[in-house]
Amino acid sequence: MDSRVSELFGGCCRPGGGPAVGGTLKARGAGSTSGCGGSKGKKKNGRNRGGKANNPPYLPPEAEDGNIEYKLKLVNPSQYRFEHLVTQMKWRLQEGRGEAVYQIGVEDNGLLVGLAEEEMRASLKTLHRMAEKVGADITVLREREVDYDSDMPRKITEVLVRKVPDNQQVVNYSDSRTAEEICESSSKMITFIDLAGHHKYLHTTIFGLTSYCPDCALLLVSANTGIAGTTREHLGLALALKVPFFIVVSKIDLCAKTTVERTVRQLERVLKQPGCHKVPMLVTSEDDAVTAAQQFAQSPNVTPIFTLSSVSGESLDLLKVFLNILPPLTNSKEQEELMQQLTEFQVDEIYTVPEVGTVVGGTLSSGICREGDQLVVGPTDDGCFLELRVCSIQRNRSACRVLRAGQAATLALGDFDRALLRKGMVMVSPEMNPTICSVFEAEIVLLFHATTFRRGFQVTVHVGNVRQTAVVEKIHAKDKLRTGEKAVVRFRFLKHPEYLKVGAKLLFREGVTKGIGHVTDVQAITAGEAQANMGF
Repeated sequence: MDSRVSELFGGCCRPGGGPAVGGTLKARGAGSTSGCGGSKGKKKNGRNRGGKANNPPYLPPEAEDGNIEYKLKLVNPSQYRFEHLVTQMKWRLQEGRGEAVYQIGVEDNGLLVGLAEEEMRASLKTLHRMAEKVGADITVLREREVDYDSDMPRKITEVLVRKVPDNQQVVNYSDSRTAEEICESSSKMITFIDLAGHHKYLHTTIFGLTSYCPDCALLLVSANTGIAGTTREHLGLALALKVPFFIVVSKIDLCAKTTVERTVRQLERVLKQPGCHKVPMLVTSEDDAVTAAQQFAQSPNVTPIFTLSSVSGESLDLLKVFLNILPPLTNSKEQEELMQQLTEFQVDEIYTVPEVGTVVGGTLSSGICREGDQLVVGPTDDGCFLELRVCSIQRNRSACRVLRAGQAATLALGDFDRALLRKGMVMVSPEMNPTICSVFEAEIVLLFHATTFRRGFQVTVHVGNVRQTAVVEKIHAKDKLRTGEKAVVRFRFLKHPEYLKVGAKLLFREGVTKGIGHVTDVQAITAGEAQANMGF
């Protein structure tokens, strides 16, 4: 797919293309789900009472992992059975980091059997008791009638189960509550990172996509402007970095319905072309929003499209439903594995806070970070790592004592000299014995270049939170590269050494030149060698 992504960059990444606003979304959590719509499986022939053919009566079989649970019915369980059901709910909530989805009226193999009204009412009552037992709340997402081989109406019900904080109240700014209080009282936190839409600030957009490790991206398109040059470029960046994305068409209050429809058709054509190979899904109802949220997590090819107005509020509620139901996009096993590794925190932002001192913001890539931990930060310009102490941690504007892999936070470092820090550094456990490099190799695909890519060419390299100019020292087995070609290339950083890991995704750019790839080898050096290489 990588070579085909270049089609989105060819000719569309030049300055002067119309502006488009890009944005990223983080939905912190873990687990995956499957929706009722568009499911695959065996098919039974059948007709509704209205004479219309039924949809396939199957969901995918229930998975042991994840936060989705199928239950045929929950009518008057024994005490032993009830306790078992509660334990099962705790597991599903743990898998979904506080969220689970129950499909009532569905067998474990995914068959949509359905329940009569009385049985469904009794099952939901039992589910409510189970949720109360574990400190959770339930919300009916939707009901669906199934009528296979039966004259009696039968339904399946999809229910969201969500853990709520102790003593949760109505969370609203109208109560004159601070942002900190709202964060403390919320059961689900979604962090938006507003990235630049204009080509002039492309480096900021790329840094956000590579450094902040967003779970997914939101591509914002103006209904009256349509697809601009930077829209295609931001779409190409998301595809190249394999960041799942959905699209919001805004400002529908400024143009006619036909104009909105034309913009949506343009987006659908772009999403279906070989370079994207996505399945557009226009959301026009709450049922669509629920299905979109579930299928978005289940399939990387599904791309929901929303059309709304932030002025009139039209269809804004559909986007809210989508965000509310959107399940975590990573599973708990992956996080557990990362937590077993040594601590590694990437420095994305640096602040000075009165009465607190130096503060850094970023994401914990691996391990666990606790208040009071002794870490080392680097590499400095001369290739060294310096000792420091984590004085306090804040996450979602609230103080916390433990930070886990995958979580973003700010760390207070007390009187540590801010001048010694820069974006792109890492704070790691001293036991890690971190290695640094000035020279590294990467397997790349040249997405776009006006002529030929040769030895001596200088580019801005993005690897995670690292952003620095590097020169091409060698192209293995070739003298030059053209658009769409692949090769292993050796780069050398021009300013100072960096901390890189083999396998890390890489993106480089210079003017209209764009390329992607991954690090295949790093030539580790010592602090003394770094000083010699950089002229210290």
